[in-house]
Amino acid sequence: MINKFETKIGGKDIIIETGRMAKQADGACTVRLGGTVVLVTAVCSGEPREGVDFFPLTCEYQEKTYAAGKIPGGFFKREGRPSEKEILSARLMDRPVRPLFPKGMLNEVQIVAIVISSDSENDSDVLAMIGASSALTVSDIPFNGPIGTVRVGRIDGKFVLFPTFKELESSDLDLVVTGSRDGVVMIESGSNELGEDVFCEAINFAQEQLQAVIDLQERMAREVGKKKRDIQLHAVDPDLLAKVRELATARLDEINKLGTKEQREEAIVMLSKELIEKLVTEESGYSARDVRTALVEVEEEEVRKFIVVNKKRVDGRRFDEVRPITCEVGILPRTHGSGLFTRGQTQSLSVTTLGTSADTQTIDALEGEMEKSFMLHYNFPSFSVGEVRPIRGPGRREIGHGALAERALKPLMPDKEKFPYTVRVVSEILESNGSSSMATVCATTLSLMDAGVPIGSPVSGIAIGLIKNHNEEILLTDIGGVEDHFGDMDFKVAGTRKGITALQVDLKVTSISKDIIKKALEAGRVARFSVLDKMEQTISSPKEAISEYAPRLTSFKISEDKIGMVIGPGGKVIKKIIADTGATIDISDDGTVQVASSDSAAVEKAVGIIRALVEEPEIGKLYTGKITRIMNFGAFCEILPGKEGLIHVSELANKFVKTVDEVVKVGDEVTVKLVEVDDQGRLNLSKKQADPDWKPEPPGEGGAEGGAPRPRGGDRGRPHHRRS
Repeated sequence: MINKFETKIGGKDIIIETGRMAKQADGACTVRLGGTVVLVTAVCSGEPREGVDFFPLTCEYQEKTYAAGKIPGGFFKREGRPSEKEILSARLMDRPVRPLFPKGMLNEVQIVAIVISSDSENDSDVLAMIGASSALTVSDIPFNGPIGTVRVGRIDGKFVLFPTFKELESSDLDLVVTGSRDGVVMIESGSNELGEDVFCEAINFAQEQLQAVIDLQERMAREVGKKKRDIQLHAVDPDLLAKVRELATARLDEINKLGTKEQREEAIVMLSKELIEKLVTEESGYSARDVRTALVEVEEEEVRKFIVVNKKRVDGRRFDEVRPITCEVGILPRTHGSGLFTRGQTQSLSVTTLGTSADTQTIDALEGEMEKSFMLHYNFPSFSVGEVRPIRGPGRREIGHGALAERALKPLMPDKEKFPYTVRVVSEILESNGSSSMATVCATTLSLMDAGVPIGSPVSGIAIGLIKNHNEEILLTDIGGVEDHFGDMDFKVAGTRKGITALQVDLKVTSISKDIIKKALEAGRVARFSVLDKMEQTISSPKEAISEYAPRLTSFKISEDKIGMVIGPGGKVIKKIIADTGATIDISDDGTVQVASSDSAAVEKAVGIIRALVEEPEIGKLYTGKITRIMNFGAFCEILPGKEGLIHVSELANKFVKTVDEVVKVGDEVTVKLVEVDDQGRLNLSKKQADPDWKPEPPGEGGAEGGAPRPRGGDRGRPHHRRS
């Protein structure tokens, strides 16, 4: 039986349907907004896999090209590896639902969202998030939902719900909020330097509006929802937990006072070995894994208790204290720009490379093809945390962290008219002990300014953590790795002194209140400014000049009807310019010409040739041209590529000229003045009038002033001018 549920939010219809598709899944539904439809399914395994000691949740998001009436490009003509958009959307689905499953659940759960229709107006990622909660809610899978999600834009100071792609182009806010009845569960946002008060208002607005999505799902649960199945939840043996707590508490208290991450980890390893030797016996029946799992639980208790009781953190800092910061720029001699940002034991080396329009990334998305001229890539090698792992391609975490940092910097990047370069920044995480994505934001700012990229303002980022203990809520500024691991919140905020450019909030608890969000934003603002102070002591504004190793680039526009003239038949003209100058030349369909070379002289030469090709002759202007032919009545001179005119014998010199070749010869370079363009578009030139000492003859003594008499015999011997 097909069941359809509808609600109207912000004047737009959200339609959720179940019972038509994917009926063998534990839960399935379609979510529709406009002409965009997403199918979302949820399936849970019957029993946990042997040896699993964590919750194996996977979320997949797939965009099918048929959804937009397209056929995939390439040889195979089918969808391939996930795009960056698909990976980021899968992460958006995962982050809010993960903390809402029962603690100790080890059954595999897979949520799959497939975009099956796209109107190229409404984004499907938020629909997938709504669908994930809906599919879980109507299924028999244990889930502490439902939750609702909305996207909020801000146009002319007014909030817009579920803005279209076109509306987002004029919006200074792109905010995705997921919430429950009690509070916010997840936030993902980018903005154009908006203040904390605007963000609070936007988040509160979103939290109010998403209640309608929760209402709809609760109605679905009542009418078509399945009874939740009984699942055996994994828990540490209480007796083992008590023994580990008794043996380890005093040692953990000492370990928590150690200064560095390495010291703590080494001490924990030693403690774990000692506990295993004491507790793993034939009589006890405990395994080494059981002991390690119990120790992690006790360690979490002790870290949180240490913070609550001692009113300070495991590394000795105050709650609002940022770790020591050092900043360096220009440390790599042959790159275009580099920045090294170190905060405590987290370190990012960011390197900027400047390229031409040929280096832009083309993205073939469902909503259409687009080009990307600013790219930020984040790498997280295993040595950064002292581990040994195979080196593979970027995973979801790397792509997600890179996208967050890119979003933080994007509003400050110069437009193409001001700075026509394609910019790629790579952040190499060399050490990690908390918030490497925000270190990437800071290091990238340093690197961009070192490269001479005229960003609007420096950007910094910070992560705020949370420890909830009964009725007590403690915010921790600049969280370290252990606080991130055992804490309740990762609240990342990046921005300038003017306002916020990126915000990402993930929780391990079911929700947080508006009050916590407001306090976290203020703590982030104070810390962000202190980090900017440190950065600006090293470099406060972009360098005036780009690196000597970066390409010299000039961008200008020509008329669209002149593009063919510059390219030439089969690319003959542009290939010759490239061969003669050594510069690279790119011409866009709108007539934008970009010329680049490491040699500035080559750029100037190529630009001069192109400008000359498309230049229209101007009466009264002086030109330096080359004599191409000599006739008995005058000489032909090429003043612009493909454009030549006649210097009549009477215009060769300010005296009587018996024969043309006594004044000029083929190949001579001469300065001439364009004195006339006749009704047939032919050019009449004068060499004598180009002489600064030339004075026109009085009327009646040699023809009309400034004119050039036509040769006898009409146009005999004068060909039509070449056209490019």
